[in-house]
Amino acid sequence: MKILLAGDSTVANCPTHEFPMSGWGARLAPLTWTWGAVHNFAKGGASTESFRAEGLWADLLAEAGAGDLVTIQFGHNDQKKQHLAARTGYAANLRTMVAEVRSAGAVPVLCTPVERRHFLAGPPSDAVLEESLEDYPDVVRELGMDLGTAVIDLNAWTRSVYLRLGRMDSRDLFCHFAPGEHAHWPDGLADDTHFSQRGAALVAGEVAEQLVQLGYCPRRLVSRTTAGRG
Repeated sequence: MKILLAGDSTVANCPTHEFPMSGWGARLAPLTWTWGAVHNFAKGGASTESFRAEGLWADLLAEAGAGDLVTIQFGHNDQKKQHLAARTGYAANLRTMVAEVRSAGAVPVLCTPVERRHFLAGPPSDAVLEESLEDYPDVVRELGMDLGTAVIDLNAWTRSVYLRLGRMDSRDLFCHFAPGEHAHWPDGLADDTHFSQRGAALVAGEVAEQLVQLGYCPRRLVSRTTAGRG
């Protein structure tokens, strides 16, 4: 059994020089190692289009076999391309991916893209969170219904976590560095898209838990599924 991950930087294994920045896929293996190995093909900057163009999708499919799981989470970079609009190019590419995973004998699991931490200005400042992914999460939910494909709604879940923690406490889930604090970002960094180790672990815990809830991963075979859930 294998869990193969397709996605962008919010899923990917980040370069070591960017530590503690991390995608949630980098923190999934310790939670599911007793059930199946994690193969993370996600890449920073990837869209549903570039992931295929760069050969990453072909590499993933070559590894996929009967009974394996393939999680698919895109949207952040598709959103930047007009021809990959949610209900046109993006939806069409996801449909094709689901079909190809099934043709390989594996099981597709769609994930809505994780939300960015964009609280709106003005009181009550901790209560209003921008819907930065527009209709991309809705399209994933609709495709899940239409294609009979399981969906892990990470967008709704991350939104609920940020709102529960509030503006200040949710900041620790992301990468914020003062000038001189991090060698790779000497001028400082205020990044509300890419997770810290804590944020990545939190999301990975939710993914593992949802795989249990969906019936793909027996609870007794998941190691510490609630680790880091907060």
